Amino acid sequence: MSQALPRGGTFLLACIAGTAIANNYAIQPALTAVAADLDVPASVIGLVPTAALVGCMFGFAFLLPLTDHLAPGRLVTAQLGTLAAALVLAAAATGPVPLLVAYLLIGASAGVAAQAGNIAGRYAPPGRRGTGVATVAAGMSAGILLSRLAGGALADIVGWRRMLLVFAAIALLGAIAALILLPRQRPRPDRGYRATLASLPPLLRQHPQLRRAVATGGLWYFAFNLIWVALALTLARPPHALGPTAIGLYSLAGLLGFAALPVTGRLTDRYTPRTVITACMLTAAAGTALLATGLDSLPATALGLALFDAGCFAAQAANQSRVIALDPHRSGSLSSVYLVLYFTIGAIGTALAAPLLDMVGWQGTALTAIAALLLAAALGRAPSAS
Repeated sequence: MSQALPRGGTFLLACIAGTAIANNYAIQPALTAVAADLDVPASVIGLVPTAALVGCMFGFAFLLPLTDHLAPGRLVTAQLGTLAAALVLAAAATGPVPLLVAYLLIGASAGVAAQAGNIAGRYAPPGRRGTGVATVAAGMSAGILLSRLAGGALADIVGWRRMLLVFAAIALLGAIAALILLPRQRPRPDRGYRATLASLPPLLRQHPQLRRAVATGGLWYFAFNLIWVALALTLARPPHALGPTAIGLYSLAGLLGFAALPVTGRLTDRYTPRTVITACMLTAAAGTALLATGLDSLPATALGLALFDAGCFAAQAANQSRVIALDPHRSGSLSSVYLVLYFTIGAIGTALAAPLLDMVGWQGTALTAIAALLLAAALGRAPSAS
């Protein structure tokens, strides 16, 4: 029997998830200042977000399965300590190469956010797994949504290097709290770490529901990245011609998604994840349909983004709960496979956004996202394979 999380443990994991994942995005508003400070082209510094994403994928593939092998107190503490050290290295970078190496480490260690969700689901009391996962997902979503605003504001006030040091201090505080509060009981895996890594690819063949989760989750993350990248490009072009700060404020509409997550967790515990995911996809599709009518009306755009984000964020919490439930003792391995493929499919949406926008315009891009969301709803609603 796994040791239960202490009172406040799930909230701590949510805070850790949010503040950790924020480090992948907080530097983005200051990239121009970073390029000027290091005296390198903006195109080179533009590789920093890519380095963070590559590192994050590495963390999902090779570090997330460690939740099946190491005590949460030790694992989370070590990863947050590494994150703090990597942020200090980035703050001290004198050129693009050290900065990119630091961001590979930052991305990998920021993957502790996914570990936090997995730990919350694994150590949740019976009948409360969905609530635990959704609470951590809410923290992670808040970190993603607010990271650029917080990073940009801190960079304006104290500079980008000191901004990174502030985030390093926050990571250290999280490491201390994790060491004190999280369970120190080590899981009892049925295989070693190398054998666990070798067993990851066959999991897709062994678990039809994992394949279903990857397909549905990948479709809505494809749509999510497609909409947000195309939105930023559209708003930056005439007739809107908005600046980076104004475009960034549109992300605040996604706070409805953050607010909906705790409710989603309770619904997932009460009903089936399949039902919740289908409802979420229809909500996201409705929001995207509103966006497809045009971006001239700010209230309509804000409502469309709110519904779109709420549907995607809430569906992700329900889907991760479903993945963990397949085999709680191997939840780290299952989540690793799920998240690597989930982010890979999402990256396709990011890559296609600009050429698709040039080819079919904003409305055509939004309709493509609607098609992906409706297909995810149909897959999510299909009867489970036995």
